[in-house]
Amino acid sequence: MTDTPSEVRTLVLLRHAKAEPGSEGTDDAQRPLSARGEADAAAAGAWLAHHRLLPDVVLCSTARRTRQTWHGVAMGMAGTPPEGGPTGPRPSVRYEPGAYDALPEELLALVRTADPAARVVLLIAHNPGVSLLSALLDPETADEEGLRTAELAVHTSAATWTEWGRGGAPVARRHTARG
Repeated sequence: MTDTPSEVRTLVLLRHAKAEPGSEGTDDAQRPLSARGEADAAAAGAWLAHHRLLPDVVLCSTARRTRQTWHGVAMGMAGTPPEGGPTGPRPSVRYEPGAYDALPEELLALVRTADPAARVVLLIAHNPGVSLLSALLDPETADEEGLRTAELAVHTSAATWTEWGRGGAPVARRHTARG
């Protein structure tokens, strides 16, 4: 597959699903998903499969709740009726320590490192960075509330991954997954 600018690329931004509240002395990065978060993550995966947005590459923060969100998304993509579908080829998954507490420009730098042959990249990260990245890519439709837990923002562009930048990838659709 060639990496030509005329081929549409899709970046799916996903704020991790609902996590358990932190307690004093608990490392924030170790907070697990709540029961609702687990269900919502699976619902996000089913939605991605139903809309044929199966990722070629997954970029995921190393925090426990984001890793658990990816696990739930992967399970949801496996095809649970009525929304599910076949998962397709297994995506390349990269756990990125830099995605935790990242600025939008840092998250965009991660996206720019995606395999040039990838058509769909899924980035699972945290607020405010992931919401600010969505706003950076499409300032016209930015929601001042930002992405909610388990919310997906689907951005598209004909630019190569290395060319993605400010205002260059409009939101094609948004969805808040609830299981």
